[in-house]
Amino acid sequence: MSPTPLVPQFIPSPSEGVWHLGGLPIRGYALCIILGVVVAIWVGERRFPARGGVRGQVSDIAIWAVPFGLVGGRLYHVITDPARYFGSDGDPVAALYVWQGGLGIWGAIALGGVGAWIGCRRLGVKLPPFADALAPGIVLAQAIGRWGNWFNQELYGKPTTLPWGLKIDEAHRVPGYESYETFHPTYLYEFFWDLGTAGLVIWADRRFRLGHGRAFALYVMAYTAGRGWIEALRIDTVEANDVFGLRLNVWTSIVLFLGAAVYFVVMGRLRPGRETSVWRDGRGPDATPARAVGAGATDGTDDMDDAHDTDEADPEGGTEPETEPDKGRPPGPGRSGEPDLR
Repeated sequence: MSPTPLVPQFIPSPSEGVWHLGGLPIRGYALCIILGVVVAIWVGERRFPARGGVRGQVSDIAIWAVPFGLVGGRLYHVITDPARYFGSDGDPVAALYVWQGGLGIWGAIALGGVGAWIGCRRLGVKLPPFADALAPGIVLAQAIGRWGNWFNQELYGKPTTLPWGLKIDEAHRVPGYESYETFHPTYLYEFFWDLGTAGLVIWADRRFRLGHGRAFALYVMAYTAGRGWIEALRIDTVEANDVFGLRLNVWTSIVLFLGAAVYFVVMGRLRPGRETSVWRDGRGPDATPARAVGAGATDGTDDMDDAHDTDEADPEGGTEPETEPDKGRPPGPGRSGEPDLR
C-alpha cells in the first residue's frame, strides 16, 4: 500500500512576482491590473449596447477613464500613507512606482469617474446608464486585480492556522509578525466576494430593470459591505490605520455604503425603472440635425417639433418633408448591418 501524499495545509505564495523578458521586467501585479481593465471593458461592451448604447463606446470612454483611474488610485494610496514616501525615511520618487503595488480603489473610482464623465460628454451619452452597464465589469476587474497582491505578497490578514492560510516569505512579513508563517489570504476573500457582487448586480439589474445609477449604487453597497470586514482583518501598516479605533478604509466603506443606500432608495422613488435612452438631448442615432440659420431654423424647440413631424403626412396635402442627410450622427445600433440590441 503506497503512502498517502501529504497535502500542504496552506496556500503557497509565488516564488517570484517579476519575470524578465530580455531587459524588460514583466510584473505579475501589472498583468493582473491590465487583465482586469480588459475584462471590465469587455463586460461593458456587452452590456452598454443592450441598454441603447453603441458598440465601441465603452472602449472610447475607457481611454479617458482608465488613466484618470490609475492616477486617482495612486493618489488615494499616497495621501492615506504619506510617511512611506515623504517621511524621514521615505522616497518621494517611489510614489510613482505603481507597479510595486498601492492603488486605492476609491481614488480610482472617484477620478476614473471624472474621466468617464468627460468621455460620456464627448460622445453625447449619459453617465448614469454607462455606470450601471459597467458596474459588474468594475468589480470583476477588482477581483482580478487582487491577485496582484498575491504576486507581491502584500495586504494579507492576521496570522492564522486555518488550512487555507497564506504562507508569506519572511522578507515580506509585516514588522512584529516575523515569527508567523501563515496569514489570512484577504486577497482571496475579496476575490470571491467580488465575484458574488458581480453576480448580484447582474441578477438584480435583469430582475428589477435598475436604472439611473441604481445598479452602480448596488455595486457600491455590496462591495463596501465585504470590504469593511475584510479590511478589519488586514495588518499592513498605514499611517491612517487607527481613526477613532478603525482603519480609514473601514470608515470609508461605512460612509460609502450609507451614501449608496440612500441614493438607491431615493432614486428608486424619484425615477423608478430604467432610462428610455442613454443619449443626451439632441444626440444619438435618432437625433435630427439642427437646420442651418436662414433655412427656417429658429431655436431648439422648433427642431424638436420637426423631429416629431417628420414621419407624419402634411395636413395641407403637400408632399412629405424631405429627409435631411445623415451627416453628423454617431453610428448606432442597426447601422452597417449591426443588430439593434436595445
